Amino acid sequence: MSQAPHFPRTITIADVAKAAGVSSMTVSKVLRGTGRIATETRARVTQIAEELGYVPNRLAGSLSSQTSSLIGIVIPSIGDQVYTGVLAGINEVLNGRGYTAFIGESFFDPEIELRIVHMMLTMKPAALILTGGLARDERTIRLLRRSGIRAVHLWDGDHPDLDATVGLSHRTAGQLAARVFLQAGLTRCAYIGAQLNRDLCAACRLDGYSDALSTANATLQCLTDAHLSRTAESGYELTKRLLEQGEPPQAIHYLNDAMAIGGLRFLSEASITVPQAVSVNGFNGTALPHSLSTRLTTIEVPLMEVGRRAATAALTRPPTDAEATVDLIDISLTIGNTTVSRP
Repeated sequence: MSQAPHFPRTITIADVAKAAGVSSMTVSKVLRGTGRIATETRARVTQIAEELGYVPNRLAGSLSSQTSSLIGIVIPSIGDQVYTGVLAGINEVLNGRGYTAFIGESFFDPEIELRIVHMMLTMKPAALILTGGLARDERTIRLLRRSGIRAVHLWDGDHPDLDATVGLSHRTAGQLAARVFLQAGLTRCAYIGAQLNRDLCAACRLDGYSDALSTANATLQCLTDAHLSRTAESGYELTKRLLEQGEPPQAIHYLNDAMAIGGLRFLSEASITVPQAVSVNGFNGTALPHSLSTRLTTIEVPLMEVGRRAATAALTRPPTDAEATVDLIDISLTIGNTTVSRP
């Protein structure tokens, strides 16, 4: 996506009125849906306002400056443990510097993200933090460029965007997942995931996993479902489907730790020993704090540190001609007892 710098100032009603050849009062009435305005004029003003990226300032009456102390944050889901950790890190920084987070959930839907961003911009936030990994709508990009408000691209380090990017290489994560299996001599591998059509970061991890296996002449059996959630229940169901297809693979990599936990539960019920018969690993490290007898092998991401660095980037005020920055977070593979040891 384009990383063109933001426009130096916010688009006003006067700009829309000038471009449309009408008065500011007419523009105000059109955008508020009031007054007796000709249909053609209403359509022209609406179109020009969208093209220019104009958003109303709902806080104009209460703010003495152009921005508030709000930081707008758009994540896929608050219910996802990954973003719980990231938000904790963000809030740690924001609270310490007198800012307040305003959170919206996109559910990996570009249209929902567009609506949330438009709404947030009406509140003139100090900055925005938007999770990557979805096919962002060009209208959202246009709004961000026109707003003059600093925007941070979160999580997706493989595809830098906006004014700053803070994330990890998901392709590298997928390669790490494959490497732990290959080093143990496991060559019949599988992948289980969900919603890869929407979560582009997860799809990127699968690409890295698949390419690493292919390079080593290992086989890959891939089972995903666009309609299932990314939860333990889905991991259980998809593992059941995978095993119904025939001989079990030697190793399974799951989209996240939650799905891996569900998969482990099915394997246990099916009397398939882990890791002797099937090795398992996950992604994100969210299962690690809850490990008892089963310690999942997983790719650990320092979630709070991701959040801290994203918040710091959002509050940074570089020169107007500064280039976009990219901050890649280090990830690590934590070996548990769900994968066989190197022979």
